[in-house]
Amino acid sequence: MYAMLPIFMALQLALAARVYSYMAGVPMGITEFFGIPIQMGTTGAELVGATISAGIWLGMGIIFGHELAHTKKGFTFWLARWTMALSGAASFCFAHVYNHHTDLGTDDDPATAPRGRNLYKHTVISFLGQSKFAYRLEKGRLNRRKTPFFSPQNRWLRGYAMSIPTVALFFWAGGWIGIVSMLAIWAIANLELEALNYMEHYGLIREKGAPIEYRHSWDNSTMLTGMAFIEIGRQADHHDRGETSFWNLQPVGAPDTGWGYLTLFPLTLTPPLWHAYMKRKLAEWDRDFASPEEKALAAQVNRQVGYPVVESSGKAAAA
Repeated sequence: MYAMLPIFMALQLALAARVYSYMAGVPMGITEFFGIPIQMGTTGAELVGATISAGIWLGMGIIFGHELAHTKKGFTFWLARWTMALSGAASFCFAHVYNHHTDLGTDDDPATAPRGRNLYKHTVISFLGQSKFAYRLEKGRLNRRKTPFFSPQNRWLRGYAMSIPTVALFFWAGGWIGIVSMLAIWAIANLELEALNYMEHYGLIREKGAPIEYRHSWDNSTMLTGMAFIEIGRQADHHDRGETSFWNLQPVGAPDTGWGYLTLFPLTLTPPLWHAYMKRKLAEWDRDFASPEEKALAAQVNRQVGYPVVESSGKAAAA
C-alpha cells in the first residue's frame, strides 16, 4: 500500500513523457535503456491508449488510498491524501470517513446511489457531493477555531493544492492537450472509484438516525473480488469496523450481490442491464432484510423509479 504513491507518480511521469513525445513530434524509433528496448515517439492512437491504461491503473490504485484513509491520522493518512490528490479526488479522505461512514444509506450520503440512478450520473453527483461535504466540514472547523477560511490551515484548499504538481506537469508536457490527457485519467480513475461505491450500496435504504447494520451494504466475497480489490467486497464488516485492516475483514451474512465485481462492473457501464439485474436483488432485500420503516421508504422509491414494490405479505408487485 505504501508503494502506491510512488507508483502513481511514475505512471503520471510516464504518461506525461508520452504527451511530450507526441506534441514535440519525436521521430518513431527504438532505443535501449540498460538493455531494455524503449519506443521513441508516440502516435495519436498510442497516446489515447496510454491515457486510458494509466487511468485504469490509477483507478485500481485508489483502493489503497481508501484503505490508508481509514487511519485518519499520521503518515498513512498523509499517503492517502497524496494518493487521492494525484487522482483529482482530494476531498475523498475526509468525506469518505466522516460522511459516507456516518450517513450511509440516507440522502445525506452522496456516495450511496439511490434506486434508478445510473453510474455516470452517480459519479458526478458523488464527486461534487463529497467535495461539498469536505468544504462544509473544514469551514465549520475553521470557524470554531476563529481561523480565516483562506489560510494555510484550510485542509480543503490544501487538498486541491496538492493536485497542482500534476496539473503543472501535464501542462508543461503538452499544453491543453496535456490537460485533456490529465482530466481523462482523473475521470477514468474516479469513475472506477464511484463504481465501487455504486456496487457496494446501490439502492439500499436506511432510516435517518437508525444504526448502520450489516444489511446496509452489499457484500461480495468471491475469490477474484477479494484478490483484485483487497477484500473491499466485505463491506458490511468494513462499515461495522471501519479501522480494521482489510485482511481481517470477514463475511458476516450480509445481503450479497451474487456476482463478483469483475462481472458486475460491465453491468454498471450498461444501465439497462444493471437495473434489470438489481431490480430482482433489491426486491429480495426489501423482502428479507429491510425493517418495516425501510420497507415503507423502499416502496415509495420503487413506485417513483418503476421497481417492483414488495407488499406486506412479502410478495413483489409491479410498480
